[in-house]
Amino acid sequence: MDLTVLDAGVLIAVLNADDAHHDRARKAVAALRDRGDRLVVPASAYAEILVAPLRQNSAMGDAVDAFIEALPATVEPATRIVARRAAELRARHGTRVRLPDALVIATAIVLGASRVVTTDARWPDLGMSVEVVSAP
Repeated sequence: MDLTVLDAGVLIAVLNADDAHHDRARKAVAALRDRGDRLVVPASAYAEILVAPLRQNSAMGDAVDAFIEALPATVEPATRIVARRAAELRARHGTRVRLPDALVIATAIVLGASRVVTTDARWPDLGMSVEVVSAP
């Protein structure tokens, strides 16, 4: 069983049928789940996916929590080790890796994940498996 870290963009796309990445993101996450991967959502990505639903109301935030639980996915805290690794990534790659992305990547590195799944095709080569879910 592989460990896969999910970036916020993929989860936002799954949750929003109007998102350009929706169909491919939904299929990618379903394939990971069917394969038996252990799914992890970094705390930073979890916060990011909650913003728009919580702008509507707390029930929408509860629906996101129910979705994460049903996947099932674990929300991984941003530890001091993860934060340091994220800072190292930012120091090495500068503006090519934004802090939210660095936190996702650092979580994957620290946990020894097999892959990160994202909708962001702009990430530089990080020496790890990054699967990009893109719109058709």
